[in-house]
Amino acid sequence: MFRAFLTLLGILFIFALAGTGGMLFIFHNYGRDLPEYQQLADYEPPVMTRVYAGDGRLLAEYAVEKRVFVPIKAMPRRVVQAFLAAEDKNFYIHPGVDVLSVLRAAFINVKNIGTSKRPVGASTITQQVAKNFLLTNELSWRRKIQEAILAFRIERALSKDRILELYMNQIYLGFGSYGVAAAALNYFDKSMDDLTIAEAAFLAALPKAPNNYNPVNKPQAAKARRDWVIGRLLAEGYIDETQAAKAEQAELRVRRRSATEYVTAEYFAEEVRRQLVRQFGEEELYKGGLSVRTTVDPALQAIADRLLREGLEAYDRRHGWRGPIARLAEGTRLDIAGDWRRELFNAAPVKGLGKHRLAVVIGLDIDGAVIGLGNGTTGRIPLAEMKWAKPWKKGQKRGPKVTNPADVLAPGDVIAVDPVTANAKGKPVAKGTYGLRQLPDIEGALVALDPHTGRILAMAGGYAYERSQFNRVTQAMRQPGSAFKPFVYLAAMDAGYTPSTLILDAPFVIDQGPGLPKWRPANYMKKFYGPSTMRLGVEKSRNLMTVRLAQTIGMERVAEYAERFGIVDTMPRTLSMALGAGETTLLRLTTAYAMLVNGGKRITPTLVDRIQDRHGETIFRHDRRNCPHCRATYWTRQPVPEIADTRPPVTEPGSAYQVVTMLQGVIKRGTGRRVRAVGKPLAGKTGTTNRELDTWFIGFTPDLAVGVFIGFDKPKPLGRHETGSSVAAPVFRDFMAAALKDKAAIPFRIPPGIRLVRVNVSTGQLARPGDKDVILEAFKPGTIPSGRSEVLEGQSWSGGDRQPVTGTGGLY
Repeated sequence: MFRAFLTLLGILFIFALAGTGGMLFIFHNYGRDLPEYQQLADYEPPVMTRVYAGDGRLLAEYAVEKRVFVPIKAMPRRVVQAFLAAEDKNFYIHPGVDVLSVLRAAFINVKNIGTSKRPVGASTITQQVAKNFLLTNELSWRRKIQEAILAFRIERALSKDRILELYMNQIYLGFGSYGVAAAALNYFDKSMDDLTIAEAAFLAALPKAPNNYNPVNKPQAAKARRDWVIGRLLAEGYIDETQAAKAEQAELRVRRRSATEYVTAEYFAEEVRRQLVRQFGEEELYKGGLSVRTTVDPALQAIADRLLREGLEAYDRRHGWRGPIARLAEGTRLDIAGDWRRELFNAAPVKGLGKHRLAVVIGLDIDGAVIGLGNGTTGRIPLAEMKWAKPWKKGQKRGPKVTNPADVLAPGDVIAVDPVTANAKGKPVAKGTYGLRQLPDIEGALVALDPHTGRILAMAGGYAYERSQFNRVTQAMRQPGSAFKPFVYLAAMDAGYTPSTLILDAPFVIDQGPGLPKWRPANYMKKFYGPSTMRLGVEKSRNLMTVRLAQTIGMERVAEYAERFGIVDTMPRTLSMALGAGETTLLRLTTAYAMLVNGGKRITPTLVDRIQDRHGETIFRHDRRNCPHCRATYWTRQPVPEIADTRPPVTEPGSAYQVVTMLQGVIKRGTGRRVRAVGKPLAGKTGTTNRELDTWFIGFTPDLAVGVFIGFDKPKPLGRHETGSSVAAPVFRDFMAAALKDKAAIPFRIPPGIRLVRVNVSTGQLARPGDKDVILEAFKPGTIPSGRSEVLEGQSWSGGDRQPVTGTGGLY
């Protein structure tokens, strides 16, 4: 008996030794070259980056996997219990592998051999973490063994809560949902805190195979699986029988996530995206969970988008009808009872249509056109609404008057229309009346920024982002023309001249040397006005005066100011540059104007106020000034904190103000008179390049700088008499009128040392009794006119080695 006992003991020992050796062999053989599991301790799942507008509303989201990360301690117990009951009831007691579950699964699978039943699995949550994070989805014994080895190792390295947190935030649950929080939103439009028992049970039913339990395509399978999880919750004691019965009776109804309300600012958002990629890289942008607070003002952005579109369309209408968007294949055979609805529905989508409606002409008569719309209804365009559509001709000219609808349209034409409620005289028209519209081929841009901080408040980079992603605020390099002139005059103010200094307005010719034509700049009206004040030179945009002034003070000084204000990086020292021949962007030029009105302080334009990482730490702040007293929790009658002004000066405040007053004159008496209708203190300057290729208006109030550019992407003349005054200025005017509506009129701030003196606007001399055209002129100490003043005449010359000019011969 004793010998038998010893024999049995020996056999058991041999088996134990063999088992131990086998396990050691398996761990050695399959545990080599496994991924580094310690990385999970610091693992952070990919989380979407959110970009917010200045008012806190959502502007854009960037993600590879749209995941909302939730710490395990913030997850509702009901949701956690549902996943534990369904996936791993022994999670908090097993060492990574649930041996009893493995044996049970093996027994069931052996029993089911020869049947059509699926094999039963026994993977723990820890094993699923190992597979999802460190291994592939390969189906093999080798992978299962590696998964088990990693599970043991992970359990030694991480806490149970950390493992569960990784699992709950990483798993894919269908409907584009990564993590439980995203799934709660996508399936039920709820946060996890608001989920019912039945809803939490359904989400816990999904990890094994989300597509097999799709509640839309496979509602019965989805409900059966949900009810099984409810049964597991009951069996584990997480809910009672009453709760279980109520949950099983609940209808499984999917409520798709409510459409997220985004602020519309496509060009601005794309510019922010580019900046984030440059600053942090694509990996951090799409997976880093950044929180980005931008500077955009949604109200100003909406005004900018609308008025730029209207301004481009207004120019386009002045230059005639270029034809329909497309023609339907059925052409002249279309009729109201025909198949125009199907043809219009199948027509290629039109990019940039915006709020216009797409329609097809289905009939014509002497009084107008009958049209069919995309919603299947019909309408009518009266002849009066087509009168503007004279045929376009080369050179932006127009053909003869429209006397018949057939002069403009034909059956089968696909066109853009807008509903019309009143005619040109303001009288109501019949319901179903529409006006003919045309998508412009000209482009433009508008930018608005805070002149004191550089915060970009609105950015419209073109007519429609879906039509062209090219941002004409930041990417279009164009000649500013006369919009550059204020910086020539600013350089003169800093050199000791005044707005009353006289400059000769007379012909100016320079011989550029052998084989080169003489350079003859000219005024826009081709006239000469004799000695005139600098103020008049700016207000009337006199080219000849500007050239003489630049020659007098030196192009070296002018170029240095252009570079100092960031208009260009490097400017050639040639006289034509004084007339705006050097290319720049709308943002650069508008920022330079902003530095005039802010008293000559340098600012850097910015799209972003602050960026925080996924943990809430601030990693970027535009305003880097330190203000410890600004963080007071509550007010105890302490004084308002004073923050140091760290902006470096770029010019004298007095000189900047003198230029501001001259730019006010542009609007009051000069080329920007159209802007006077706003009725608020405004200053600005028009700009038009040679042959009317580019048109500009840049201007400001004391607290808002705005720039407008309009021109063709492939430069070509805008047409005779189309200048910055007629094309860009109306957009600036309408934007300022809307932006400043219901706001108090704020005068421009006068810096210390400036004296306002009454002078004759024509002569620049002190006003005398009886003078009619009298203004208050700004002078620095010691520069007030005291009598006869010198006239700057400049110098024309021929031959020699002096060749100061190249490029264009006239920018206005």
